[in-house]
Formats: sequence, structure tokens, C-alpha cells
Amino acid sequence: MLTDTDSSMGKDRMRLVRVEEVRDESPTVRTLIFKDDLASEARAGQFLMVWIPRVDEIPMSVMLDPYDRAGYAALTVRRHGYSSTALYNMHEGSTIGLRGPYGRAFTASNGNVILVGGGTGLVPLLRLCKMLSNSTGIRVTFIMGSRSKDEVIFEDLARRLVGNNGKVIVCTDDGSYGFKGYASDMLKALLEDASSKGERFDMVYTCGPEAMMLKVLKIVDEYGLEAQASLERIMKCGIGLCSSCCIGRYVLCKDGPVMDARDILACNEFGAYARDKSGRLVRV
Repeated sequence: MLTDTDSSMGKDRMRLVRVEEVRDESPTVRTLIFKDDLASEARAGQFLMVWIPRVDEIPMSVMLDPYDRAGYAALTVRRHGYSSTALYNMHEGSTIGLRGPYGRAFTASNGNVILVGGGTGLVPLLRLCKMLSNSTGIRVTFIMGSRSKDEVIFEDLARRLVGNNGKVIVCTDDGSYGFKGYASDMLKALLEDASSKGERFDMVYTCGPEAMMLKVLKIVDEYGLEAQASLERIMKCGIGLCSSCCIGRYVLCKDGPVMDARDILACNEFGAYARDKSGRLVRV
């Protein structure tokens, strides 16, 4: 177990780790597994700055080790842009660099909670699910959204983590598996049903595509519930110096990436604009 002093001294230094295993989660998503004590103890919602040799350094959520081993962690990446594709193409024995974990994590709630995730946004929610499921008096409903059956990831892991303390609901946009529709549609249906029965959820957690999260937070606001979301922006330093990740008056690497719904919805940029690598505001 690392002490607070060890963690604070070590997390800002680049640590080189070797990828020990690569797992294909879907045709476009892979998980890279490695050993690193600091990453293994990341709190749900925190991120790592990941150096891809000769390519770039990018922020990544910290995935659970699928084998639940002490001292191990993982990164789950979707093949998309230049840097993410380079990380996706890493193989067993490849070397990457790590700084962190950094940022504000999810805050645990009691009672009945809902997790709403889409795509690789499931990663921080799985770590949160593990924490919540290990607590007493918490019931978890985990809504997992994907475009199609081929892109459904981590369903087995989610069911194992939730166990008998709740349920997992899989949604696909095209209806090829599970509930046909968006994860936000399922959330709306659950809240309507609970309201008709005089029941209430205590917290909603979400992470995924920004359009999805905006819908989720607006739905939650309609029902007067509390929510937390893990946001994403371009990050260069990860420690609050460069302001590349600013959103409204917040610097996401320090004030987030997890933020409360009321603060996010008060920010006009969310769901509409983000900053590119030059700092220019562009539509999302």
C-alpha cells in the first residue's frame, strides 16, 4: 500500500511501464493491461496522462484490471484519431509512460443510484461500480449504451460487479441487442416508472459522449435529482497550468473531470463548444 507521501511525490514523475496483455473488447476497442501501483489505486473518475513514445501525451481514464490483481491497472482505448490509434496499436511488450492519477473523482452516494455510460465512457463507471457494490445499503442500476451489438463492451464485468446489489441494462441504438434506443431513453423510462410508484433515486452518475451526457443531465434536472458527470476535454499538462482543458470558468484537470450537474448545466459551453489544440472554440 502506498502512503500519501509516496503518492504525492511519485505521481508527477513519468513512470515507464510495459504492456503485459492486450485484450480486444470490440472491433474498435482494446484494453492494455500493465502493472503500476499508483494507477491501480486511482479513485473512480481520475485520469492518467499517458505518453505514447514519439507520438503524444493524452489523458485516459483508469480501467480496472480484469483479473482484479493488486498493483495492476489498464487503459481502454477506441481507435479514432492519430494518438488514440497509436495507443490502440500498442502490443504486448510495448512501453508507455504514465503520470498521475490526477483530477477530482466521483463522490459516493448512499441508497439507490443509477450509472449511465456509453462506449469507453464506461471505464470510470466500472471503477465506481466496484466501489459502490462493495458498500452496504447501495443498490446500483447500470445502464450501458452502445451503437450496436458488436460494440457492446464490459457487459460481463458489469454484471459481476453489480452482483445481487442491482441490475445491468444494455441498450443499443439500432436494437441489435438489449433495449432498442439510447441510454438516456432508458434513464427517462426508469425515472418515470419510479415517479409513478412514489419511489426515488438518490444519485445519477454518467460518463460517455457529450451529447448523451447533456441529455442525461437535463432529464435528471427535470426530476430534481442530483447527478455527477465525468467530462472530457483536450489536456496538455494535466496539472492546471496550461488551461487547455478550460470549460467556462473551470479548468477540467483540476476542477474535474468529475463535476456536479448543476455546475455543468450552468456552463453554456457544455454540449455546444470545446477547445481544439490551438485553444480555439469549435462546435462539438
